[in-house]
This record gives sequence, C-alpha cells and structure tokens, in this order.
Amino acid sequence: MPSDLHCHTKLSDSSMGIDDLIVLAQKKGLTTIAITDRDCQAGTVRAKIIGERRGITVIPGVEISATDSKSGKNVEILGYLCDSPDRLEGLCHRNVVSRKKASQLMTLKIARKYPISPELVLKCATGSTAVFEQHIMHALLECGITDKIYGNIYHELFSPESEENVLVKVNYPEPSEVIEAIHEAGGIAVIAHPGASGCFEILEELLTCGVDGVEVWHPENTPEQEAELLKFARDNGILAIGGTDFKGMYSKKTICVGDCATPDADVKALMSYKTKMKKKKTATENK
Repeated sequence: MPSDLHCHTKLSDSSMGIDDLIVLAQKKGLTTIAITDRDCQAGTVRAKIIGERRGITVIPGVEISATDSKSGKNVEILGYLCDSPDRLEGLCHRNVVSRKKASQLMTLKIARKYPISPELVLKCATGSTAVFEQHIMHALLECGITDKIYGNIYHELFSPESEENVLVKVNYPEPSEVIEAIHEAGGIAVIAHPGASGCFEILEELLTCGVDGVEVWHPENTPEQEAELLKFARDNGILAIGGTDFKGMYSKKTICVGDCATPDADVKALMSYKTKMKKKKTATENK
C-alpha cells in the first residue's frame, strides 16, 4: 500500500495542518505517512494519535538543515523513529533561531521594494515555528503583487542566480553533526532529495559520516537520478525511501500526498532497520 515518508505541516513550511493532512492521506488510500517538519518535532505525538483514529500509521520524523562547509551546499537530513527525540531539540532550536534572523533581514529587504509589512508576513506564518520563503511569497500574493507562490518574483527574490536576490546566508551545522545527533537520539538518518539539493557529489562523503539511507523517490529527482540513487543505496546496503515533500499549496509542483511513494519492501526495511543494526552490532562484538 502507498506510503509517503516525507510530509510537512503548518508547524514548518506547509499550508496544511496535521488534521487535514491525515484526512487527505486517508482519502488517498495511504496506509503510512511520516511527518517530517523542518527543524521541528512538535507535531509528531499529536499526528500519531490522530493517525490511529483514522487508520493511518504516522512515522515520527524531522527534517534537519545542515551546511557542508567544504562545498557550501545546504543538505537536508531526515531523522526517523528517534527513541529520544528530545535530544534533537537543542539542534532544532539553533536552526530555528538562525532561520528567524535570516528571514527578518530578507523581509526587511523585500519591504523596501514591495509594499508588504513584516506584520503581514508573520500573519501568513501563523502556526509555524519560523518564517520561510513560502510565507513571504504568501504575503506578496495577498497584496496582489504576484498570482503564484513560485514564479518570476520568487526567482527574482530567492534564486542564487538572480542579481536582485535577497538571500541571507544561514550557516547550519555540518551534516556529520546532524547525522551524529540523530544517531544519539536513537534515530535513522536519511539524506533528503539529493536532486533538489544538488549534493550528489558529496554522497560518498555523507556515507562515511554514517548516513543510513537516501531519498530515492522525490518529485524533484529525475528518473535518471532515481536510478542512480537506487543503485547507490543498494550497492552500499543503505535504505531507500521516498515521499512527496508535501507542503500543501506551498509545494513547488502540483502534487498530492502519496503521489510519490516508498515501496512496501523499503518501508519494511526502514521499520526493521534499527533491530537489524542491533543484531549486526551484537554479532560483531561477539566475534
């Protein structure tokens, strides 16, 4: 049955709340979803309870931002099934504070160019732990300055290639630090959407950091990239997962939860992964 292991809610950079997301998943015939809000785990317990009522298994997760200092690339790392999620709170909080500072500066820059106010941006971000690019674009849409979240103005303001961009560099922790923190929390670390992040060239390095899996199936991974990532996962004995990166009306493409899914065998591999690793560790220690 379909399983979408990469979904966001209003707690971070989605337009949809937890309740509505789970109802949508149920109507789409999904059996399993994972809540993976950006640097936020606040909705996982509630989502699990609501999911049980609706017959949906909700896997607790989080998507933590990292920056590879050597390449300068931003790397998003998914953390699944943490035994002690509270151990990630400090890391998530640091990222949220950094993101808030950057978004404040970007909002002020945009307000000098377009007639929006920081107050309106904050209103559009109500319920989220931080202000994301999508919230700023929502404010511009509300003011009639644009008719879409992703279009020419988004490119102008947030594309690194644009000479008029307002981007403020945020230095997130190194991927190795995030992977280690997820493991210390008893979780599984998976590299999110390598195609969208452009971090194919550092996958081998991330593998040496102890990453447990890679997101193979994602709306922004091309078929060729999917094939390459699946081969990389199978050759290295790591997990292969997939999901829509669903964000409601804030999604970059027209896509619904479950449209990009993880095969049943790979969901089972994720769910049994920690038990498998424990057995492997015990066997090694007993030699």
